[in-house]
Amino acid sequence: MTTLADRLDAARQVQGAVGSTPDTIRTGPGAVRRREADPFAQVKERVHQALVDSLGPRLYDPHLSESELAAQVRTTLQQVIDSEQTPLSHADRTKIAQDVSDDILGHGPLEPYLRDVDVTEIMVNGPDSIFVERAGRIHPVDARFSDEAHLRRTIDKIVSRVGRRIDEASPMVDARLTDGSRVNAVVAPIALDGALLTIRKFAADPLTDDDLISFGTMTPEVRDFLVACVRGRRNIIISGGTGSGKTTTLNVISSFLPGDERIVTIEDAAELQLRQDHVLRLESRPANVEGRGAVAIRDLVRNSLRMRPDRIIVGEVRDGAALDMLQAMNTGHDGSITTVHANSPRDSLSRLETMVLMAGVELPVRAIREQVSGAVDLIVQQTRLNDGSRRIVAITEVVGMESDVITLQDIFTFDYSAGRDESGRFMGRLEATGIRPKFAQDLADHGVELPTSLFGRRAS
Repeated sequence: MTTLADRLDAARQVQGAVGSTPDTIRTGPGAVRRREADPFAQVKERVHQALVDSLGPRLYDPHLSESELAAQVRTTLQQVIDSEQTPLSHADRTKIAQDVSDDILGHGPLEPYLRDVDVTEIMVNGPDSIFVERAGRIHPVDARFSDEAHLRRTIDKIVSRVGRRIDEASPMVDARLTDGSRVNAVVAPIALDGALLTIRKFAADPLTDDDLISFGTMTPEVRDFLVACVRGRRNIIISGGTGSGKTTTLNVISSFLPGDERIVTIEDAAELQLRQDHVLRLESRPANVEGRGAVAIRDLVRNSLRMRPDRIIVGEVRDGAALDMLQAMNTGHDGSITTVHANSPRDSLSRLETMVLMAGVELPVRAIREQVSGAVDLIVQQTRLNDGSRRIVAITEVVGMESDVITLQDIFTFDYSAGRDESGRFMGRLEATGIRPKFAQDLADHGVELPTSLFGRRAS
């Protein structure tokens, strides 16, 4: 529910945002170009003031639900605009009503793109520069904030709703929207050309394995293999670069978890959408203004071991929490899943080694590698290809140690040799290498059989 502070801020935001519009845009260091002023700025200002005068205290009533407030705002807006003396077309009246409503009830000029189901990411590079991602491609859009203050107020509204803060002392923040979409914001003094805001959208209805198959991210054979690995309690790492779709794949793989197990999820900003009944969600917390009260991912991983979990799902390991995660995998919490940033399965193991060293524990490299090889069973490598599609490009088994080297073997790999179609989209798919995983017998001991047909090569 929208808080009283949210509504007070929203009302002030619109009042400050709908005034005069600067006629220049700074798009980079020293680069300035002219832009057309908003022809309806004065009308919006009058409409906003009339709206405040009409609704009065109801705008700030904490007992009024968000849906009730929205209904009253839109009804009153229509009445106010109908009484406006300036000649306006029906389209102009609708646009003004929507803009003022979005500022009071939503996130200003970003609201249309948050509603657009085809937009997967919104990137704000200062008040005058907004880009969106559609189908894996980035496009500029004809939208802008009135000024830097308008953008900062929108950022403050977002982060305050999840108990986070952003200011000069803490100029970076990770937060989330009410629908689970991930938000990252950066402000001055480290953002030199205006506040930066990035929103990674998540579908209100989570994607399923059938969706990923239809997108070409995985194949039915790979889905069946991953289902067997999850039910057979294999420890899985999902590896990939930024924006490669790791969290979406983590959501889908997590959906294969049995409904009768106790699952603990641990994240920096809660975005996983598990549908099982017995899910306990934990979220890290940054330090307060006094530098106290921080709760790190590593603290949550250690605490989760006392919560009697059957499975531990960590949204991403990026620091010393890797050591605690590996120890959990090695001490009876089989079937745990996490993600790491890495460009290949081999790189993901190197990243884990580096992150274990970040824990501040003096361990020889061989001991770390033994921990990794004993804990991790499977690596799912995901990539965003240059055609904009997000694909799983390798599924690799961690076999064990040979001397000081962790040995790997690919179970499925992406067929790049299939080429591209006329639109430039990769036509390849994940293909079995013909190698049957060494943990197949362990899966059979858990009552999970791997059909031989999963690992047969397709006829070319």
